[in-house]
Amino acid sequence: MFDSPDSLTRISAAPDKAAAAHRLPLGVADADEWLKGGLRRNALHEFHAGDTGDEATVMAFALLLGTQADRERPVLWLRAGRRQKRLPYGPGLRELGLSPDRVILLQLPDLQGQLRAAADSVRHGGASAIILEMPGRAPLFNLTASRRLTLAAERSGTMVLLARSQAPLMPSSAETRWQMASAPSSPLPAQAPGGPVFDLTLLRQKGGREGLHLQLEWDREKAAFQAPLSGGHAALLPGGAQDQRRSRAA
Repeated sequence: MFDSPDSLTRISAAPDKAAAAHRLPLGVADADEWLKGGLRRNALHEFHAGDTGDEATVMAFALLLGTQADRERPVLWLRAGRRQKRLPYGPGLRELGLSPDRVILLQLPDLQGQLRAAADSVRHGGASAIILEMPGRAPLFNLTASRRLTLAAERSGTMVLLARSQAPLMPSSAETRWQMASAPSSPLPAQAPGGPVFDLTLLRQKGGREGLHLQLEWDREKAAFQAPLSGGHAALLPGGAQDQRRSRAA
């Protein structure tokens, strides 16, 4: 785990563009079918915290998802300002089955610097995924800024994950937009704690259906998502129509 721009030199050359069009399955068959095979690797995806207490949940999910896009390359985590909360913790990452060496943290002075670093990093194309931690309104992140990242992702094959909290839904070029919360995990034998469970609602899918609701559990041993041990589900929410109306403006 690193916190200096010099760490970028560790990232190797851009991945094969032929693989950029592939999709990343989430690990639940019904959900992957809904998503036409999974999340596009060469696209921008937004994840919004459902409540103020879900900010850490969104960041954890983005980090875990980012490691799945390419299991050999590092994940680049970009944050702006002097925020010191929820920094990556090496032993905690190992507990999740992740190597801390795969996480590169860049702390930028402000949102403008964060967006500039994001655009450069996505164009470089050497990371498994670029994560932008972006709480609050973030006025500089507008439709133009999102399109810039989307075009760079399409060209380089790099997945871009936007982690939002306490932020309004604004127009963007994101391939998918999700609302997230944590969910109870099922204990393992001998009452050992189960893996973290994430509750996701699909608010928007470019060229596809909205309203998907699913839960994903992180399997530490396999370092992959799966349906929760309690059963998991993927279904149209009863309130899906309201969510769709709210998200169409975006």
